[in-house]
Amino acid sequence: MSNGQETKQSLSRRISDSIDNFLRKIGVKTLDLYMFKSFLGPFAMTFAIVTFILVMQFLWLYIDELVGKGLGFRVIAQFLIWGSFTLIPYALPLATLLASIMTMGTLGENSELLSMKAAGISLQRIIRPLSYMAVIIVIGAFFASNNLIPIAWNKIYTLREDITNTKEEIKIPVGIFYDGIDGYSIRVGSRDDDMLMHQIMIYNHSKENGNSDLTIADSGRFSITPDKKGLLISLYNGVNYQEENQRTYSDTSLNLQKIKFSFQQIVVPLENYAFTGSKEGRFGNEVMAKNIAQLRHDRDSLVMANDSSMNHHVRRATHADWLYHQDQLDTSRNKGFRESFKTEELYHWKSAVDKATAYSSVYSALNNELHAYSFHHAQIFQTAYPLRRTIIETYRKFTLSLACLIFFFIGAPIGAIVRKGGLGTPAIISILFFVLYWVIDISGKKLANDGAISPFIGSFISTLILAPLAAFLTWKSIQDSSIFNMNLFFKNVKDFFARLFSKTKRLQHRLNKQQILRREKEIEERAHKQNDTLQK
Repeated sequence: MSNGQETKQSLSRRISDSIDNFLRKIGVKTLDLYMFKSFLGPFAMTFAIVTFILVMQFLWLYIDELVGKGLGFRVIAQFLIWGSFTLIPYALPLATLLASIMTMGTLGENSELLSMKAAGISLQRIIRPLSYMAVIIVIGAFFASNNLIPIAWNKIYTLREDITNTKEEIKIPVGIFYDGIDGYSIRVGSRDDDMLMHQIMIYNHSKENGNSDLTIADSGRFSITPDKKGLLISLYNGVNYQEENQRTYSDTSLNLQKIKFSFQQIVVPLENYAFTGSKEGRFGNEVMAKNIAQLRHDRDSLVMANDSSMNHHVRRATHADWLYHQDQLDTSRNKGFRESFKTEELYHWKSAVDKATAYSSVYSALNNELHAYSFHHAQIFQTAYPLRRTIIETYRKFTLSLACLIFFFIGAPIGAIVRKGGLGTPAIISILFFVLYWVIDISGKKLANDGAISPFIGSFISTLILAPLAAFLTWKSIQDSSIFNMNLFFKNVKDFFARLFSKTKRLQHRLNKQQILRREKEIEERAHKQNDTLQK
């Protein structure tokens, strides 16, 4: 071992010892310190792994927008970093669940949990330091949801727009006309290994005079200017044809200009071919890019606008000029209201023409009211939908913290019950619980956005479903239950079928005994009948 490695190990050991001494001085006990170390390692590892997997899925989702535009490593790294911040609501709860299962499962698998219980330490005391860590994670999750994630969404929206506005790199094919450059159509016959192109044809359409400007060259090269704002075309041994398509009544002739050259350079201006990043985020008004204070302000404004639109719609519907009630139906004026009546009694028409005119007027009034209702419904939707989204996003600032807390109280008891560490069994259990949480959470958010359920229920439905499960698992772990013990499970199944088979055998034996008794009784009756017959 080299002296450098020994120095690094001694330095890391000194730092670790100094941290341990500091924690002991402020009152942290040895058990708490050991539980902290046992949890922090798996949590950091699982959070990094889960974030990496989600970022790869995020990159695969937007890979078509990134490829082929000449983006630098800095732009792609910035896009992925801000994208990873938007994935915290999924990575943090899953990492908390997986780390808690791994920590308690490893302690149980190594019989450390059993030794602690044998020393008189209860499971509540063992989990207490991990609960402190869970509280720290909950607080950090809230600040990330309220302060970091909105900024990340603002940056992601801005980068996506800048990347979308960036045109793809210029790649001129061979044998066909390429019109990817605004105002030009280029054809290349062949290309050498040293990128020298032959049989070049360039149509200049920038003047919008049709095919009146043509350049033909024997060979040439294409390159981008250093500032990436222009395409430099170097042509060798060619001819330029320019035709003036300006005819008059007195002169219908066309002028053709032909210019030969041995070397010529053309600079074609390019727009949006180089990535230009925006300095400031332009999507601060998006719901996902706002914190609680901004959402509360928007909520107050949207509530006032929605109430005003609703009141206007109700007043218009109840005080419309073409909607009126006959005195025969007004119970405040006519006390002799009858439960049933004939429509012919409401009004007596003088003629069939008057009746047809009245029906036509009613049909027109109802049709106008239907159109007015559709218009006002669209106005109400313009305020009701943003209001629902604003309320939902306000609630979801807290759902991330609650999800981390609930997943901790699901993972720690399961780890203590299963007693399996590593990434095998804990990963399978974590994925099952997280998929359940993800499906419920996404479904609740969609239903709340559509107005099928209230925003509160839609935002907290996953919490309301998983919280009783977390309480049940915590209680079962405190009671030293073995609900996840596979040996006990198979033993119970075996005992169940054994009891079932024994009951079946006893029932069959009873039926056989009854049949034997019935046959003996029949034989005795036949014997008595034969004796009676002989005596007679």
